[in-house]
Amino acid sequence: MRHILLCVSLFLFSGCIQGIAVSTVGGIVDDGFTAITEESDLDFAEKALPGNIKLLEVMLKSDPDNVRMLVLTSQGYSSYALAYLEDSLQDRARDFYARGRDYGLRVLRQDNDLAKALDGTVDDLKAVLERKGKDLVPGAFWTAFGWGSFIQLSLDNPDAIGDLPRAEALMEFVVRHDSAYYYGGAHVFLGTLYGSRPKILGGNIDLARKHFESALRINGGKFLMTYVYQAKSVAVQTLDEELFDTCLRKVQETSLDILPEFRLANAIAKHKAQLLLSRRADLF
Repeated sequence: MRHILLCVSLFLFSGCIQGIAVSTVGGIVDDGFTAITEESDLDFAEKALPGNIKLLEVMLKSDPDNVRMLVLTSQGYSSYALAYLEDSLQDRARDFYARGRDYGLRVLRQDNDLAKALDGTVDDLKAVLERKGKDLVPGAFWTAFGWGSFIQLSLDNPDAIGDLPRAEALMEFVVRHDSAYYYGGAHVFLGTLYGSRPKILGGNIDLARKHFESALRINGGKFLMTYVYQAKSVAVQTLDEELFDTCLRKVQETSLDILPEFRLANAIAKHKAQLLLSRRADLF
């Protein structure tokens, strides 16, 4: 009996130590992501980000339902794809966006009602989301961001396109419950969604403009990706060269220090603005 009690005690102690270790390292990785988002050097951040993502995946082996780490992993994969892959390595970007989507879905599927709704119809999903609260916002945002970005790179896949209303429903949920999350990122997503498609395919330029206006009110124009996506969607779709130039000039002329805690995203925005300007003749 004493031997059994000793074994049980050691097992519980080991589990306690493991939990403390995961919690401690998780905090360090949190700080690591904060340090990366403050970085202005794209090459340096490119080398740092994968190690942080893989460390999160290692920790998730021990704590697979940890919401904080799942959200960070989802954010990490989608952010890496956006920054370093989608403009030149679209197959890899699609894979990384899918990973980001799937880690986000692991957060959402911890809610039994939501898990069932995700496997049902879009109306099922919308109905369940109506009953949920703000605590689901991070998981919903990063799931939808990865999902929508995956779909954007999979326009030759009807099954992928068929999932777009689900991503849209999740972002609408974010707008309802915390529209300021990630600098108004849900408004940027929806503005891009409605602004990049012709009306016959569900585009709505007026609604797109309203979403971009809302995002700019929230982030004060400091989150420069707002201008990049406005130029890429609304300006291109309406052939508004003046809006295109105004948005991208704003990105080029704004200092990265306008948002010190998010220099990296703004550095990415500057890079993408330059790419868009180089394609100007093909877009208009």
